[in-house]
Amino acid sequence: MSKTVTVGLSLTMGLAIGIIAGSRLMNPPAEAQTAPTPVSFSAVPGAIGAEDISGPYEVQQGWPKDLATLPGHEKWTFGGARGIFAESPNRVFLLGGGELPAMRRPATRLLPDIGPNVQFPVPGLPWRNANTATPPGAGGSRQDPAKGMEMWRGDKPPYREMGVDARWHHSIMVVDAQGNFIEDWTQWDNMFKRPHAVYISPYDPEKHVWIVDDHTHAIYKFSHDGKQLVQTIGTPNVPGADATHFNRPTFMAWLPDGTFFVADGYNGTRVAKFDASGRFLLDFGKPGDPGKETRPGYMNNVHGVAVDVETRRVFVNDRDNHRIQIFDENGNYLSEWKIAVTPSSLHFVVIGADRTLATFDRNTHKMLKYDLDGHLLYAWGTIGDFPGTLWGVHGMATDQEGNLYVAEVDAGRFQKFRPRPGANPATLIGKPIYAAWQ
Repeated sequence: MSKTVTVGLSLTMGLAIGIIAGSRLMNPPAEAQTAPTPVSFSAVPGAIGAEDISGPYEVQQGWPKDLATLPGHEKWTFGGARGIFAESPNRVFLLGGGELPAMRRPATRLLPDIGPNVQFPVPGLPWRNANTATPPGAGGSRQDPAKGMEMWRGDKPPYREMGVDARWHHSIMVVDAQGNFIEDWTQWDNMFKRPHAVYISPYDPEKHVWIVDDHTHAIYKFSHDGKQLVQTIGTPNVPGADATHFNRPTFMAWLPDGTFFVADGYNGTRVAKFDASGRFLLDFGKPGDPGKETRPGYMNNVHGVAVDVETRRVFVNDRDNHRIQIFDENGNYLSEWKIAVTPSSLHFVVIGADRTLATFDRNTHKMLKYDLDGHLLYAWGTIGDFPGTLWGVHGMATDQEGNLYVAEVDAGRFQKFRPRPGANPATLIGKPIYAAWQ
């Protein structure tokens, strides 16, 4: 075969191969044309049109019942909702401490004296902060609770007036699964000044009820039915930082042997440890530089404490320094993790039976679920004025069925969320630990 013919055949074959390859590129096989299956990030896998406003939950509308349904309260509603605890789905404690006038949302109007196109209220957003409206004042870090009522009334006219702008009623109420009021502990209203958190220890078969009051600097232990005050820890109305005094305590957490830890607190800079009888054992923590502290063991606004019962590690919400510090049960520093949002303002830390940590960031309005090394597992929440949104979740609890309960100090409401059908269990807040009672 001549050289010319060989070259021609090579060129012809190359051209044919190129045409075939090009045709395959322009018209790929049917199996190659199939688009990849999209990954769904919904808390309910495969959900259509989901927004996950309430994450893996759906809000239970009309829970609890409106406070105005009670005789003599027709014109009143909940003030700042500070705490909540679910003994069971059918006995849930609501911790408030104050009522506000029930007012309808005003019509949106322009405020030209402030600036062009400034309007109030902004459509879709909350319009009244129940926390600042509810007495007493002095709610922030390093504020003097002795001046709380003075701060609430105001320093210039028109002054707020008790009985008109707020009422001191219903610090502790109990509701059932449908939100009906079944207990009312009003006999203790006058003892409290700013009740902050409510608990039943999972290791107490008698199910005593604990109330932390940061303005009286004390913790109160009641019988299960609320008829008797069994014990007072701290010296009421006297601040301090020793075996018998707190400085605005906030939250508590228990070990299986009944030992408990107290986060102390808004003005304090420590965690105090007590045995099961309430005898002081030790404390740890030092005053830090607010908002700037990086040194281990230094704290500002100790606004949460939780215990990992498997390792007996103590997780402390060093709120003003935007970090979770971790100690052993004797107060020895182990590690920490920072909250990677600036600024952040965590309201509590809770560790459930699944050994994950739940919290709420008041600045981002999100419920957050972390593993115990600080890895984010899931987050949800958005601010709004309709049920299922979140504004200032200050207390949180779950029950044996996995229902989630929140107390919103800014919104002035309590909400109950039920797991959505088909929700990914990894996105749900962990159920509580129940050891001594079911």
